[in-house]
Amino acid sequence: MQIRQAIFNGLSDPDRKIRSLSVRSRGILSNHGSDATIQAHVLSSIASCDWPDEYPELLNGLIELISSNSPNSVHGAMQVLTEFIKSDLTEDQILPVLRQLLPVLHVILNDERQHSPLTRSRSVSVFCQCVTALYMVKEQHPQAVKEATENILPVWLDTFKDILGHPINDTLNQPTWDGLTVRVQVFKALDVINTAFPRGLKAYVESFLDSSLSHLKSIFPVYEIYYINATESVPGSSEDEAIELPYLICPLFDLVSNIVRGGRAKQWLDPQNQSPNLTNLVGVVFGFAQMTAEDADTWATNANAFVAQEDDETETYGVRVAGFGLLNTILGRSPAEVCATFQDNLQQIIGSCQTAREARVLSWWKPLEAGLAAIGSQAEDILECIEDEQDSGRQQPLDIEQLLANVIPSLLNQTEFPFLQGRGFVFASQFAKLLPLQMAGQYLETAMHVIESNSSSIPVKVSAVKAVHNFCQGAEDSVLTPYVARIAQDLGPFLLLTTEDTLSLVLGTMSVVLDVGKASWLTTDLANSLVLATLEVWAKNNKDPIFLSIFTDILASLAKSSAAGVYETVVKQALPTLCTSITTAKHEESWIAGSAIDLVSSLIRGAPESGLGDGFFALLAPNLFNCLKNAEDRDVLQNGVVCLTLIVRKDCSQILSWHDPSGQSGLGHVLKLIAKLLQNEDESGGLVIGDLIIHVLRRAGDSVLPVLPELLHAMVQRMLTAKTATFLQSLIIPFVFLIHSKADTVLGMLESTTTQGRTALDILIQTWCENAETFQGFWPTRISTLTLSQLYVSGRPTLQNLLVKGDIIIKPETRNGPHEFTSVTFPVKVLKLLVHDLRSKSESASFPGGERFVDTDDEDEEWTEEEQQHQGLKEEEFNFLSEMLGPRGATFDNDDILDESDDEDLRNDPISQIDMREHIITFFKDCAARNVNNFGANVDQLSAEEILVVRQLVGQ
Repeated sequence: MQIRQAIFNGLSDPDRKIRSLSVRSRGILSNHGSDATIQAHVLSSIASCDWPDEYPELLNGLIELISSNSPNSVHGAMQVLTEFIKSDLTEDQILPVLRQLLPVLHVILNDERQHSPLTRSRSVSVFCQCVTALYMVKEQHPQAVKEATENILPVWLDTFKDILGHPINDTLNQPTWDGLTVRVQVFKALDVINTAFPRGLKAYVESFLDSSLSHLKSIFPVYEIYYINATESVPGSSEDEAIELPYLICPLFDLVSNIVRGGRAKQWLDPQNQSPNLTNLVGVVFGFAQMTAEDADTWATNANAFVAQEDDETETYGVRVAGFGLLNTILGRSPAEVCATFQDNLQQIIGSCQTAREARVLSWWKPLEAGLAAIGSQAEDILECIEDEQDSGRQQPLDIEQLLANVIPSLLNQTEFPFLQGRGFVFASQFAKLLPLQMAGQYLETAMHVIESNSSSIPVKVSAVKAVHNFCQGAEDSVLTPYVARIAQDLGPFLLLTTEDTLSLVLGTMSVVLDVGKASWLTTDLANSLVLATLEVWAKNNKDPIFLSIFTDILASLAKSSAAGVYETVVKQALPTLCTSITTAKHEESWIAGSAIDLVSSLIRGAPESGLGDGFFALLAPNLFNCLKNAEDRDVLQNGVVCLTLIVRKDCSQILSWHDPSGQSGLGHVLKLIAKLLQNEDESGGLVIGDLIIHVLRRAGDSVLPVLPELLHAMVQRMLTAKTATFLQSLIIPFVFLIHSKADTVLGMLESTTTQGRTALDILIQTWCENAETFQGFWPTRISTLTLSQLYVSGRPTLQNLLVKGDIIIKPETRNGPHEFTSVTFPVKVLKLLVHDLRSKSESASFPGGERFVDTDDEDEEWTEEEQQHQGLKEEEFNFLSEMLGPRGATFDNDDILDESDDEDLRNDPISQIDMREHIITFFKDCAARNVNNFGANVDQLSAEEILVVRQLVGQ
């Protein structure tokens, strides 16, 4: 008690560090200086444990402190409240607390004389947490939250409007930038309100959009001085906090982007309303996209940092990235208008840059690089827009061809300005689809000269590699074919010289290069050198999953090459090295063996249809089976199963013909591995085990018959303890396959086998019926449906009275308790499953009619009449979606989409060619016509809804 009081008193201590010492908790003030950051987070930690039961007076005490006239007390209490609201209030506590707290916070925000900007900004930050808290309890207390927001939001929004109405230059001209923190928090709060309670913001939207654009325009000249050109040092803070302009610019971009995305800026941006807002907004984004002096210094010497900022997946969020995100949002709403605005802004930039260059302004190139980077960042959407406009007979709104022909070529020789030179390469490659063949070849030739040059700077060389990557993805093979062998040869040494992000770029580029012409242009010498380089890089990076995925793509592409002798060369060079790694990997470095097995699988994927080649499995088998025999690591075992499955599919004869020194066959080793995995309590292997079993059964033929009873018995036993749906599917589908092809033999075996007092047939049928609706994959769902209908028609006596789970029983008194089910006979369950399967294939998933949305704060505003008629989409977008979904809407059942994970063997299986919907309809009609297996009586046991479906089918 005394300790708590002493710490609480510390909140009012004149020494700011003591106050922070008393309150620091879980990153409350993540931007504070190092002295405060390292302080213990005592009071908030105590609050999270003791409040309210052991420390009921805490909240009133904090509110008293922030209500006092002491800036020190307000500052200390505010830091606690920021975390307190976020973490320590329950749903029932939030509303009462906010009623006490928000009026006090509002007073602090308005009192500029009594409270510093930093304290006032914290009041907005706490308010923001309060809004988030209200949003979190909106469903539990809808009426109370609605009343609270209707009373609270207008007061705060009026204050925000007043704060933003004051010129920001008054703040920027101060010795410190403390005042920026208030505006930073205001824009963050507006973004939260826009997300949580958009209706509350509706009346203010255009005003805040005006303020946002005004702020951006006013800030830019200052940003240019302190960041782009860095001719002056950034002002500090009275509390040694890092207060930077990007902290304000990014929330501004985010707010505008989110308002546009919600459809509430349509009128504000519409050029037809004589509004310059769209032009001005695009212009300021282009301006802020310029490289800062710090960026240029870092990227000029750090290739990894330069690559990372260009990569969509690794780019660091900042002003440039946030700006590109905003451009993407507005482009999505009005593509043609925005593209035309891009054109106008870029033309102005080109003219002003030429003037600046003639005036010997050192940074003349930065606006042009930024404009090209901004447009290039939207290349995919711009290309789509240009195509749509041309297809509609309209003039293209952005003349990329003119830029590629008249502007970009002159940039490729600007060696004094490497970032602009590099941007020229990347920009051209992003729009490679628009380049005439001859011009594309010229660009590619120039990029190759840069890559081969010893004098090119890091930004230019990296940009040239990026350009090659883009060209190989976007240009015609006829343009690329004359260069690809040379490109691959030049990139090979890069693999050994690069690391991290740059290595990722080079590997990715090599991968797409090998996709050109299916690598038919490879020579054995080049293939040999690329395998050696790839394996050397893999040996240094075999723990990185991202790199590993690219290594496997590269080896698979090399192995797939149709060039004479290349596959044999790749295997001869790679397989011995990988086998050695599989065998010698230490137990504590299991990822080495796992990744080596993965690379072997990539060789198998690339193998020709004729097989793996002599000696492939004989070399691999001893190493692989010994590794898997002793392996405990889940990834190693799964990779091994996948590898063996591929071998079974590609060249099963090698497994059947190979024997170890003791005489054990390859198939015997495979079955021992399956037995080991079936006994394993870890079920994460799931579907891959089932795939292996299925393909062994399909490919091994009579060779598997001697051990089939033992294998099936082990699988039935495992069904009794299996828990996950994917693992159960792996156990069930092999039986389904066997029953489909050899029903009498397999069913007889199951009927005569007993486990724990039950027949194996009982266990299988019960498990199958319980899980049939959860099966994944195109082929498994189909063979399950076909075999169920086959068993029904068979009328096998042992199946007629077998009871399985039926429909769930819902009782008011057991609504929250364990589920209960009815019991039905197997034939009735088959009909239920087939009706469900048919409905999943026939129900339209088109958008429901009636009202667009329930009356809620979450809806988008300002949809046009066209968008309202088509669920927020334009007519052509809606028609495209409808076409993609098909005439009956989307059928979201796995059976209706050929899953990429389904291998080629199963895709080509006759089962995959059957029209399942037609099959089920025919089944019902035939059964009704001949009363198969007492069909009429079985239908009578279905639910009323199911009976209606069957009657409709039969009556068609």
